[in-house]
Amino acid sequence: MSSEIRRQLVQTGNGHQHGEETEISVAAPQKRIKVVIADDHPVARQGLVAILSSFGDMRVVAEAADGEEACELYRQHLPDVLIVDLRMPKKDGLQVVAELMSERHPKPRIIVMSTYESEEDIRRAVKAGAKGYLVKASDAKTIEEAVRAVDAGQSSFPAEISLKLAEAVVRPELSKRELQVLECLANGRSNKEIGAMLYISELTVKGHVRSILEKLGATGRAEAIAIAARRGLVHTK
Repeated sequence: MSSEIRRQLVQTGNGHQHGEETEISVAAPQKRIKVVIADDHPVARQGLVAILSSFGDMRVVAEAADGEEACELYRQHLPDVLIVDLRMPKKDGLQVVAELMSERHPKPRIIVMSTYESEEDIRRAVKAGAKGYLVKASDAKTIEEAVRAVDAGQSSFPAEISLKLAEAVVRPELSKRELQVLECLANGRSNKEIGAMLYISELTVKGHVRSILEKLGATGRAEAIAIAARRGLVHTK
């Protein structure tokens, strides 16, 4: 058996009749969950290491300070679970997830952690292949539950994250070009300026703006920018 070894001994004394069988269970060694952590903030890494190390069956086998190192250490250690920060230098968390998911079989089991919990960040992480999403303010119990669930091949999203993901899924998704136009709008660019920046006509820009307003359910540019910022579609300067 995978969880324990059963041995049967024939007892001839100590009150047992000859031929009577007694089962003695010997527990098998407990599986250790190997984890790699990727975060460019040393304090954040130290905190995660302390939390995970407090559980006897979890072991942090490597720590990465950027996205490139995260990919290298994953390939080197092949951990059960990779915990990766959303925003890191060299390669961000989504790039790490997408790269490893495209090349590894079986697929990596990855949890994205972030200070942010916008609908768009969550949607992109799940679309890239992440099996879990946690905010950095998560307590030890939430982190433990997520690691155990993802290690077991399940998805793990706290209730508030699941709600935002559900909201993001039912809303119309903006195209890559619409997101570019929206980012320009958020930074105060006019249609003419946007056209020059993206090498498209001003008329085409106007068409994209109309589509953006419709998809966001906004009546004007200011409202569209406010909705986009709240959902994490843009990051205003």
